Amino acid sequence: MIKIICVGKIKEKYLTDLINDYKTRISKYHKIEIIELKDNDINSESEEILKIINPKDYNICLDIKGESYGSISLSNMINDIFSSGKGTITFIIGGSNGINETVKNKCDKLISFSKLTFPHGLFRGILLEQIYRSFKIINNESYHK
Repeated sequence: MIKIICVGKIKEKYLTDLINDYKTRISKYHKIEIIELKDNDINSESEEILKIINPKDYNICLDIKGESYGSISLSNMINDIFSSGKGTITFIIGGSNGINETVKNKCDKLISFSKLTFPHGLFRGILLEQIYRSFKIINNESYHK
């Protein structure tokens, strides 16, 4: 299973459409769940995240200070995690104030998609697109470049 824990609701229809499109595409390869948490202060958000993450899962925090991956290396990482017997990969997207160190320390890996800052709804779409692209790569299926 792929889980995405994210802070905040998506208000824009075009982002909701983008997210739902990639969620549907991913579901052809793997079960996916998006868990939305309420925007709050960073400590309250972190408490909620800590209640949800499971130490048996492979937990990945999306953080600007994390390790950078290309699409192929991300797909290899996802494939390796599932091949190792971990049944769930959980991606964590923090709120506008980021993610506190307590949550980061509970994660197996920190990943950065860029040094740029993205709106949360748009970044959720970017993450889903890269997960979908990873499954296309893993399955040796063509996908636009």
